[in-house]
Parts: sequence; C-alpha cells; structure tokens
Amino acid sequence: MLEPPAGRGLLEGKVVVVTAAAGAGIGSAVAERCLDEGARVVLSDSHERRLGEAFERHGRSSPGRVWQVPCDVTDEAAVRELISAAAGRFGRIDVLVNNAGLGGNRPVAEMADEEWARVLDVTLTGTFRCTRAALRRMIEQGGGGAIVNNASVLGWRAQAGQAHYAAAKAGVMAFTRCAALEAAAHGIRVNAVAPSLAEHPFLERVMSRPELDELAGREAFGRAALPWEVATVVAFLASDYASYLTGEVISVSSQHP
Repeated sequence: MLEPPAGRGLLEGKVVVVTAAAGAGIGSAVAERCLDEGARVVLSDSHERRLGEAFERHGRSSPGRVWQVPCDVTDEAAVRELISAAAGRFGRIDVLVNNAGLGGNRPVAEMADEEWARVLDVTLTGTFRCTRAALRRMIEQGGGGAIVNNASVLGWRAQAGQAHYAAAKAGVMAFTRCAALEAAAHGIRVNAVAPSLAEHPFLERVMSRPELDELAGREAFGRAALPWEVATVVAFLASDYASYLTGEVISVSSQHP
C-alpha cells in the first residue's frame, strides 16, 4: 500500500476551510494533508455526527489547529456562518477547499426534476455560495488567498447515468475559470482538481463493485487513486508553490479533455 509523503510545511501558518470534510473520502484526506503541511484547518460538513468524529480524530493528532463548523452548502445563511466562524476562530481565512458534492446514478429518462436539482444545488451552486462568501472575506481582509474546487473528469467526458453529476462538475470547471479572472486583481487564486476515481467506502453506495473495477482499469496505473493522492494536489494548489497558477483544472488521472 502506498503511503502519503511527509509534510514539508507548504501551508505553514495558513488557515484552511474544507467543506464535506467528514467521512473517509477526499475531504477528510485534504484536511489531514493540510494539517500535515502546517495549516490550521476548519472542518465543515452537513453530517454533524461524522463531523464530530473527524474533529476528534484530527484534533488528537493536531491539537489546537483544528476547529469544526457544521454547514449545509445549500443553505446560504449556514455558508455565511461557516466563513464568519472560521475567521473568528483563527483570525482570517487563507484557503477554501470546496469539496462538497453529491452524485447518483440515474438515466436521464428516469431522472426526476428534484434529483437533477439536488445534485446541481449541492455540487455546483454550493461551490458558488462558498466561493462567494470566502471571496468577500478574503478581499476584505487583504493579503490574497487561494480557492481550490473539487471538479471531476466527468466534466470532460461522458458516462451513462451521470448526466446530472457531469453537468454540475462541468459547471464547476467553467465557474473556476471565470472566478479566477475576477479574483486575480485581489491576489486570490482559484483552481480546481479533476479526479477520476478516488477509492473510498461511499462509492459503493452509488456504483457496483464491477463498475468501479471497470473504471479503475481504464486508468494508466490500473487502479483508482487513493484519497491522499488527490489531497496532495489540492495542497499544492493551495500553497505558495502555485503562486502563478490560476483558472486551471488539474486532472488527477490519466484522463484529459
């Protein structure tokens, strides 16, 4: 089993907010990577029990550098409170990682309006809400900042049953590019990662094991990414090593547009 590399202080002193940071997927891996790189991290998630468990887990290994704020990204008031509470706890916000997203597996002909709307509200509009709130805070406090959005290779390619999710992730890519141009004047960078398949337990709730194995077989390494492998790219984009990189979507996969 591959192991994540040791931290190198890439985010030393920075304050990072991560949405959908509970559970065992990319969000939790991003939080852990950012802590390993020296950041102070605000964990957020709509699932309060899992959020509390994540807070306890990360807090044991990084005491004093972790905080938690429950947030449903479809609730504008909750998003404002997340950003306000994070800045209130640690004094400022340097990085926002928009990880919240919702998938599913439904053919277009069988998809209800409500299912389509829910996926786009969480995945695309939620990214917009959190970015808007973070940009307002970053602009007000000065000093620049970085936003990293979680997109997907499905924003580039087609897959049956994924029209709502693919449309949302394609929207995240376009939103990233536009927001980057607007934020550049304030020294704020906006980029995205586009994973293909990151192995975690929740995937089997929406896709069968044979489907997942078939998708993994399409990758250059013949396997799915581990969540920490995506998280290391997020940490790079959040860091000053990416100081001249904005409006980009980085494929964490062998798949490209």
